[in-house]
Amino acid sequence: MSWIQIRVHAQRNQVNSVEDTLMANGALSVTLQDDADQPILEPELGTTPIWDETQIIGLFDANQNSEVLLKNLRTFYHNASGQELPTHKLEILEDKDWIRAWMEDYHPMQFGKRLWVCPSWQKPPQPEAVNLMLDPGLAFGTGTHPTTDLCLQFLDQEVKGDELVVDYGCGSGILGIAALLLGAKEMVGVDIDPQALTATRDNAGRNNIGDELYDVFLPEKAPQVEGDIMVANILAGPLQSLAPEIAKLTRPGGKLALSGLLAEQAEDVSKCYSQWFDMQPAKQLGDWVLLSGTKRPPQG
Repeated sequence: MSWIQIRVHAQRNQVNSVEDTLMANGALSVTLQDDADQPILEPELGTTPIWDETQIIGLFDANQNSEVLLKNLRTFYHNASGQELPTHKLEILEDKDWIRAWMEDYHPMQFGKRLWVCPSWQKPPQPEAVNLMLDPGLAFGTGTHPTTDLCLQFLDQEVKGDELVVDYGCGSGILGIAALLLGAKEMVGVDIDPQALTATRDNAGRNNIGDELYDVFLPEKAPQVEGDIMVANILAGPLQSLAPEIAKLTRPGGKLALSGLLAEQAEDVSKCYSQWFDMQPAKQLGDWVLLSGTKRPPQG
């Protein structure tokens, strides 16, 4: 089956009208994308960020006349706004197995000396290595992003055996599960999204990790443990607001890894955590960095 896809290049003040026009004329879905490489990393809570230049994509059933569809869209938008429909293009989108296509593009990756992350549908290239079999599901983390890469390299280096690891913002569970496979004795995962907790449990089971070795919690239900290793791959703003809690969940002498940070954000976050930790220089991969440190003993 094929689909009709309409791409509209709109300014911020046109987005709502274009979206309404597409939906009113039978769009099966409407997607908004950045049209000018303008990242919005940390929108304020309760807001829906819109880019200054936005590409709006409407998907329509192909069993209709494309010329009539375009005419109806232009007329509707003009009647609603008094303006011409912004620059737009009609495409025929051939149907394909998108999940299978994505699976074919996702390959095993090595992190550090010991660790591989492998898609669950492929055979590990080094069976004798530490292989984390991952089905990322809702794209909570696959190892392909530089921040996850940096965290996995950190764990490959720092996990020696028998540690309690706290994975704050666990997502797919990739970091905490990697730590267990590398020899940690226990993992506590924390995330604000219940679906992330489900994804972590599913991936732990996929790697034959017993329930007694880990548990996952929403933040308000997280136990007050003191981790030997704390990893938090979130964003700069949440990392700073959560600093007292993250510090409290790390034992004196415990190791810290923070990521989800752009290079220009590293100094402020490092300064925030230096209240409790002896911080190391940032490690950078592309535009992203990882901050690490060791928690100091209590004063006095």
